[in-house]
Amino acid sequence: MKFKRIRDLREDNDLTQTDLARQLHCSQRTYSYYESGTHNLPIEILIKIADFYHVSVDYLLERTNNKEINY
Repeated sequence: MKFKRIRDLREDNDLTQTDLARQLHCSQRTYSYYESGTHNLPIEILIKIADFYHVSVDYLLERTNNKEINY
């Protein structure tokens, strides 16, 4: 699965893949694989990305267009 929203959020925030990789404690190459869908995105990383951008996991997975986190 390709994660278009993860790439879009990164670009909208003027961040590089290296910037995000540092936040997630992984290599730029690994992050690139996650973003492109070449490697499965572990749920722990998906949650970290959602927390970093203050959006819901459902938004990242394109299950909703609502960025807000609803508890």
